[in-house]
Amino acid sequence: MSSTSNIQVATLGFPRIGPKRELKAALESFWSGKSDAGALIATARTLRSDSWQRQASLGADLLPVGDFALYDQVLDTSVLLGVVPEGLDAYFATARGSRTQPAAEMTKWFDTNYHYIVPELSPEQNFALHPQGLLDALAAAEEAGVTPRPVVIGPVTYLLLAKSHTEGFDPIRLLDRLIPVYQQLFARLAEAGAEWVQIDEPALVLDLSDAARTAYRTAYAAFADAPVKLMLTSYFGALGDNTDLALSLPVAGLHVDLVRAPEQLDAVLAGARADLLLSLGVIDGRNIWRADLAAILNRIEPVVAARGSVVIAPSCSLLHSPIDLDRETEFDDELRSWLAFAVQKISELNILARALREGREAVAAELDAATAALDTRRRSPRIDRADVRARASDPDPALLRRGSEFAERQRAQRERLKLPAFPTTTIGSFPQTEQVRKARADHTAGRIDDAAYEQFLREETARTVAWQEKVGLDALVHGEFERNDMVQYFGEQLDGFAFTRHGWVQSYGSRCVRPPIIYGDVARPAPMTVEWWRYAQSLTAKPMKGMLTGPVTILNWSFVRNDQPRQRTCRQIAFAIRDEVLDLEAAGAPMIQIDEAALREGLPLRRSEWDAYLEWAVACFRIAASGVADTTQIHTHMCYSEFNDIIAAIGAMDADVISIETARSKMELLEAFRSHGYPAEIGPGVYDIHSPRVPAVEDMTELLELATKRLSPDQLWVNPDCGLKTRKWPEVEPAIVAMVEAARRLRETVKTPAPSNAG
Repeated sequence: MSSTSNIQVATLGFPRIGPKRELKAALESFWSGKSDAGALIATARTLRSDSWQRQASLGADLLPVGDFALYDQVLDTSVLLGVVPEGLDAYFATARGSRTQPAAEMTKWFDTNYHYIVPELSPEQNFALHPQGLLDALAAAEEAGVTPRPVVIGPVTYLLLAKSHTEGFDPIRLLDRLIPVYQQLFARLAEAGAEWVQIDEPALVLDLSDAARTAYRTAYAAFADAPVKLMLTSYFGALGDNTDLALSLPVAGLHVDLVRAPEQLDAVLAGARADLLLSLGVIDGRNIWRADLAAILNRIEPVVAARGSVVIAPSCSLLHSPIDLDRETEFDDELRSWLAFAVQKISELNILARALREGREAVAAELDAATAALDTRRRSPRIDRADVRARASDPDPALLRRGSEFAERQRAQRERLKLPAFPTTTIGSFPQTEQVRKARADHTAGRIDDAAYEQFLREETARTVAWQEKVGLDALVHGEFERNDMVQYFGEQLDGFAFTRHGWVQSYGSRCVRPPIIYGDVARPAPMTVEWWRYAQSLTAKPMKGMLTGPVTILNWSFVRNDQPRQRTCRQIAFAIRDEVLDLEAAGAPMIQIDEAALREGLPLRRSEWDAYLEWAVACFRIAASGVADTTQIHTHMCYSEFNDIIAAIGAMDADVISIETARSKMELLEAFRSHGYPAEIGPGVYDIHSPRVPAVEDMTELLELATKRLSPDQLWVNPDCGLKTRKWPEVEPAIVAMVEAARRLRETVKTPAPSNAG
């Protein structure tokens, strides 16, 4: 290795929730009025400082400043640019809504399970710099003695993520107004002592329009004389046909994702200026598997030898990874040896940097340990099951087909269910109260036995079923009080899964999840939900939905094994869910909901790859759903997705009823279903469950009237946007009562065909 080589380790972002979810606790305490703004800010500052110190102690040279957010980094950017007013009241009202203000739209951050608050921009939008939060963070980092690198979302990505309620207006047209604000920002950061700024432009891995490409050239030409060095940062995929564009921009550095797209390195090297500092994203920021350090060195040692100076980094922000594997004391040694969380990933980067600086012999023991762990994983008998692989590879096309076409099934189901027009239901879960969480924790800790815990759950279920009957819901659910999470609950009962105790990852705001780890072949040893459904149905004469999570969502909301194609793992899960569906039907379930909330989330970022993904994703749903009789009604649920461009695939799923999020978008998403001529039934959400705001009957009625203008009234169900797990009963009760009343009013004013004669 050249003695002149300059190797730096950078992190693009770090989990902000805290090792014990301290941010979640502080946020929820503040929102509930139990603590004040000062306590929240103090907790945030402590978490931010601890994060810097930890990253530095692990060997990171360049630390991100500006990646920490109280709710969401895109929302923080909107505050920075003057789109959202400064102050906690305006900030959280935008994120969560208030009694007088609906929340802004929220959707998935590229193809991750992280949600961002969508900027809402008008043709008259003005921007103004409000940098104090970022400047304060920069000063705090410098005072802490670390080397800070401010991180901001780039102007083009910000505008491409934004939306406008003005029909036909593309926010990218606001670029000329936005450029001066970024120029002011760079000047202020330089004055504060920043040498480099990480400017995130993940939109560079998307299919870009000519207008977007022009926007990149215009913006970065204006930044060519910036008083700070810009590290243009792409991630989540390959630059692809945007490679030449990215390399042409007058920036000092370029970060590329070599985990998702290792093949792009050669093209980047071929086109990169000699003075362009390359940042190589060689450690997976989105999965939890230990890296093949020897293979990475084989790939990047020639780059270092040729260029002298490089930065090595995770592929993307470590926001998407759990914080520290060392907290998982219940893993066996073999499984533990296969894994790396955020802390361990920075340590891996440090090993790579030492090998590049000092030679491999300096870290021989560490490299040998990594190689040995990989070999153990390849050979482990817990990975492969011949019976599972044989079943999942069954090519029989009958596995993908329902017995009859939808119209015939609809007649059979309506005759069986005899539901009114605009039938009302909920998506599945009801509030997980403090009592529910305490009982689960007590049971896990052994403070109450199985019998006492089950009795508690039965009482909660019975109370919830009785309440649903009382308020007049038409199709009931059991409430899911026995479920910790819609994916974890199933994974804990399937072979091939492992679970963390502390592996929390932020989904949005204070919402955190613990994604399961799929390490081996997946199978279902025994029924998972049948007894709870049977008990709940025994409490009512109304139809009780069986509630399942679909195979694609289980896949996309898990950390998935990386030693075989994702579609092979998904197909194994699909057969496991199929077994559960058939057992529910055999027990008498008249309707079974198979949630596929994350179907679109797994969609590749490049359209050229969509068809292949959708083909196997839809096939997996159909394997799970298609074994039932015509009289069994199959529901599915999707949330926070744009459907226009995948509506044909949604239709191909062949569900009888789909429920979707539409409250924040005011039924805009239904336009895709109308244009496509979607034949099945649809439950457009009329209650935004991600906001504490309780909508009035009039609000919901207005939304439903909008829905009837886009779809046939006899297609429509009435339901909330999503499950009610995260809400509180004092919010849920009046909202559901209002929802039932809104449906009743529509039955009086909108004529629909008699349900039993529909078809």
